[in-house]
Amino acid sequence: MSAVKNVIKDNYNMMLLKDYLRNAIKDAGFSHAEISKTPTGTRVALHVTRPGIVIGRKGSGIRDLTEKLATDFGLKNPQISVNEIEKPDLSSSVMCNRMASHLERGTAFRRATMWTMKQIMESGAMGVQITISGKLRGDRSAFEKHVAGILPRAGHHADVIVDEDIAHVETAMGLIGIRIRIANKEKVIPEFELIKEKKKKETKEKQSKKVEEVKVEGDVKVEVVKVEGDEKKAKSESEQIAIEEEKMKTLETLEEDEATMK
Repeated sequence: MSAVKNVIKDNYNMMLLKDYLRNAIKDAGFSHAEISKTPTGTRVALHVTRPGIVIGRKGSGIRDLTEKLATDFGLKNPQISVNEIEKPDLSSSVMCNRMASHLERGTAFRRATMWTMKQIMESGAMGVQITISGKLRGDRSAFEKHVAGILPRAGHHADVIVDEDIAHVETAMGLIGIRIRIANKEKVIPEFELIKEKKKKETKEKQSKKVEEVKVEGDVKVEVVKVEGDEKKAKSESEQIAIEEEKMKTLETLEEDEATMK
C-alpha cells in the first residue's frame, strides 16, 4: 500500500474514532482527543468536562473504552489519559454538542443560538460566530449566521486564535447543521496584547492544578488533571443542559419581540 493510501486510511480511522467518542462519552462533555504513537503503544489523551464519568466506578469505564479502542479501531496497547477542560464554554466542540442537545429537546433554534452566544461571550471570548442551517422554519432549507465580538476571518490570526467545530442534529423537520467559531483572547500574540489583559492572564495562571494518577484493575493507568475552582458543576452534561434549559426561558428572542409588536 502506498504512503498516500496509508495517510487516507489513518485519517478515515481517526474520523470514525472521533465520531465514536463523541457519542460514547457524550455525557462527559467530550471535546477532542489527541492520539500519538509511542514505542510502548498508542497514547490517547481525552479532553472532557467531567473526567469521573469517563473513568467510571472503579475504572470500569476506562477498561471498557480501552478494550473497544484495541478491538474495533486496531490501536496497539492504548494508554488513555483524561484531561479536564478548564473553560468548557470556550470549547467549540463542547458548545456544539450542548446546542445540538437543546435542539433535540425541542428548544427553538434562535433561543438556543442566542443562549449559546451569550454563554461564550460571558466566559471571556474575543468573538464568536454561530451558523445554523437546515429546515429551520418550513420545508425549504435556510441558514442563519449570528456574530458577536471580534472574529478574525483570514490570515495567521484566524489559524491560531479561532477554534472551530461542526455538529449535526436530527430533528422532526430533518437534519440541522451547527457550526461554531470562537476567537480566544488567550491565544493572541503577546506583542498585540494590552497591559490589562496581561495582568488578568498572570492572575489566571496562578491557579494551581492537580495531576492525579488513578490505578484501576489490571495494567491500565489513568491520569486526571483537575483544576481548582469554587464554581459548582453539574454531575453530567444532561444535567447541565437541563439547568440551561430552565435559564433559557428568561431569554428574549426576535420571535417574542415580533409578537408584542403585532
